[in-house]
Amino acid sequence: MAEPSIFFAEVNERQGVFHRRAFLLGGFAGVGLLALGGRLAHLQLIETQRYEKLSASNQFNFKLTPPPRGLIVDRNGVVLASNRPNFRLMVAKDKGMDVPATVKTLAEFVPLDDARQARLLKDISNAPRRSPVQVMEDMSWEQFSAINIRAPELPGVTADMGEVRVYPYGGAFAHVIGYVAKVNKVDLTPTGPNSEPILLNPGFRIGRQGVEQAFDLDLRGKPGAQKVEVDANGHEVSTDPAGDIKAIPGKEIVLTLDADIQNRAMEVFGDQSGAAVMMDCRNGDILCLFSGPSFDANRFVRGLTGAEYRALAQYERKPLFNKALTATYPPGSTFKTMVALAALENGYDPKTVHVCNKAWPWGGRVWHCDEAHGALDLKAAIAKSCDIYFYQCALTLGPDKIAAVARKFGLGEVFDIGIPGQKAGLVPDTAYKRRAFKKDPVWHPGETPSMGIGQGYTHLNPLQLCVQAARIANGAKALHPRLIRSIGGVEQPRGSDFGELPVDKEHLQFVREAMTAVTTTGTAAAYGDMGLGDIRMAGKTGTAQAMNYASGHGAHGAVGEWKYRDHAWFIAFAPTDEPRYAMSVLVEHGGFGAAAAAPRAREIMRVALLKDPEIRAKVERPLPMPAAPTGPDSGDAVPEPPTVIDPAVAAATGTPTP
Repeated sequence: MAEPSIFFAEVNERQGVFHRRAFLLGGFAGVGLLALGGRLAHLQLIETQRYEKLSASNQFNFKLTPPPRGLIVDRNGVVLASNRPNFRLMVAKDKGMDVPATVKTLAEFVPLDDARQARLLKDISNAPRRSPVQVMEDMSWEQFSAINIRAPELPGVTADMGEVRVYPYGGAFAHVIGYVAKVNKVDLTPTGPNSEPILLNPGFRIGRQGVEQAFDLDLRGKPGAQKVEVDANGHEVSTDPAGDIKAIPGKEIVLTLDADIQNRAMEVFGDQSGAAVMMDCRNGDILCLFSGPSFDANRFVRGLTGAEYRALAQYERKPLFNKALTATYPPGSTFKTMVALAALENGYDPKTVHVCNKAWPWGGRVWHCDEAHGALDLKAAIAKSCDIYFYQCALTLGPDKIAAVARKFGLGEVFDIGIPGQKAGLVPDTAYKRRAFKKDPVWHPGETPSMGIGQGYTHLNPLQLCVQAARIANGAKALHPRLIRSIGGVEQPRGSDFGELPVDKEHLQFVREAMTAVTTTGTAAAYGDMGLGDIRMAGKTGTAQAMNYASGHGAHGAVGEWKYRDHAWFIAFAPTDEPRYAMSVLVEHGGFGAAAAAPRAREIMRVALLKDPEIRAKVERPLPMPAAPTGPDSGDAVPEPPTVIDPAVAAATGTPTP
């Protein structure tokens, strides 16, 4: 009977082991379930908001949107560069998309020739996946509607509305303002503002030339973002306007230019080549900075064809070249004012007389003048622009004394006006000769007469000559030109804040009187009268030799082939008694300064004078009061005095005459 008891004992032992193991396993399971429940509770109750945000980020994306570019306006608030709505067409490649077929289909709705299609295929191929490539902008409403209607049939194609830069005055301001264009690889940098993702947006534009380039970062603003719902493949399903982030527009830039004066400059130049610069000679503000012929900046925004660009680049009058800043020319007889001031500053007697017989033998050669002026003193020599007088005057001084005074008037200087492109030109002296001519470093006496009439090594730009005229007219301040009036409402330094002009005021008065004589009895006597009552303009003509006459190429005056003619100059200020505006006018290969530059200066100056309220008040003067009636029926009424309106003023401003 022992065997059964042994059997039941083993069974009981095995059951006990099983129960212990089951208990342990159950305990572990219970702990695991408890931990799982705790974790679920933590996720659902405590971290709900965090995971809602993570879920939303999988559902929504943000698309960067370019900010509105800042406005550029003139001194009176006239808009010179703004933005307008723009219908544009874009394509973004995606998985499984037949890009060539899509481009072919788009060509049925918008003009895309074979060459343009080939460029698009290349651009789309090089672009990252889902990165849009612009196919066309400035679509018509009909084109825009046709594309949108067929949107479900055109995967990867979007037609939306953005903004495009527009320049209301086309070519008048093109060289000053510049233009905007698409961003290219050269513009992108690893760090800094040009590394931002917004630059890759097909609607983003970057400044090229002028104010657009120099103040690009101020004009850009800060990009915004559009909140869009996407599906699992990243395709847009809908938008969520409530979640959009608004873009911050760029800063407004106010220029010192006056749109009316600038446009008048373009009108009077027509197809002539040259430049006109005007400054307020009380504070240095630039009112006009024109270079012609010009180009339409709007065409550059849209993009030029190769043929269009070549036509501009190869035209002999160089419309892409800013002649007001970048081009330098011999100043001709306008430089005689500097020679005269240098002479006076160095003790020269202005009553010194030289006789001009149209030819003067000196230094083994004969020096010439345009006519036989006879006996002249310094003031008459300026008025008549006698070369022979200034040959001899310059020889009494030498180049160093002339150069020292010329530099006091801004000649040979580069001014900080905010935009690039200025060339310093050259006011030569003996130190220059030593630097530039290693084999012949000595300044020879025969080089001085040419300098005395603004020829030889001397080369200057129209802005510098305007500064020269403005400092002469002001008579006290070393004026600097100012082009940028304010940026984002912050006033920029004034041009009158650069100290005093270190020249004897009596000597400056002498030169001003001589320049008045130029437009009274001298070379520009026909243009001193502005047709504005007693208001007159003072000035100095200049005819600068462009080619050597002896070579057979140079043509004196406006004769012969255009590119061989002399350059025509005129510097001026007005009114003569209380100067307010100073200017320089260059007509490239225009011939004589008195014939080509002076009449254009007169027309541009008239606009500035007529826009000045105080000057206009002098022109529109009341007639004397008539005698009051004395009869018994005369009553007490006193008639209003009639106003005399100058016919020239009426014609220029559209004012009806009584």
